[in-house]
Amino acid sequence: MSITVKRNSNHFRPDFTRVIARFFMPGQLDRAESIIRKVINLPDESVLLTLNQVLRNFSKRHRNISKTFEKHFNKIKYAFDKINITPKSLSPERKLLIGSYFTMEYSIESAAFFNPSIVEHPDQSGLEEGQKRVIASFRATGEGHISSIVFRCGIIDKNNKLNFEAPGKLVDLPEVVKRHVYNKKSFIKKLEEMNIKKDIVGIVMDKLGDTFIYGELQASIEKTIK
Repeated sequence: MSITVKRNSNHFRPDFTRVIARFFMPGQLDRAESIIRKVINLPDESVLLTLNQVLRNFSKRHRNISKTFEKHFNKIKYAFDKINITPKSLSPERKLLIGSYFTMEYSIESAAFFNPSIVEHPDQSGLEEGQKRVIASFRATGEGHISSIVFRCGIIDKNNKLNFEAPGKLVDLPEVVKRHVYNKKSFIKKLEEMNIKKDIVGIVMDKLGDTFIYGELQASIEKTIK
């Protein structure tokens, strides 16, 4: 049985201007200590002037760059031990400026944009007759061949024409929630939706309470398979 395939006119291209703000460690610890000392020795006026310039530049491409600088400052706090400086003694502005020196921008789509996949969107409200809202996923690869999964949202009309929304320019790193509390009923329902009906699932779930965290789930799995 032959199938007629008609090529669609849509093209998906990478956008190198979509960047994330990552932690950056410039070499060995002594290099980090040197940078911190230089920022600490700056006059207060120079700190405020430089920080304002950095914030104006970065804020065009990031949603909350101050929070990112603060997070990166906290990652490098261990370096203060050798230079006999207490981080708490520094002003908020000086902390943010130090954090900015340990921040780099990374273009997530600069090297490649491929492996498309498309699924039905869970929200089909507000559509006209014959329309279907969809989500397309792609593998985006940046410099150094670090891969990310990116998404595009669009609508297929009754004539099979695809109309996709323009991707946002502000890209964030995911926030990892290490102690998220799961609801057992919802968790089991999701497993059923994924057609995971192995006998071991019930044994694992029986060892857990009505709510649980990832560590408890992992411990239950280990007990079950022993």
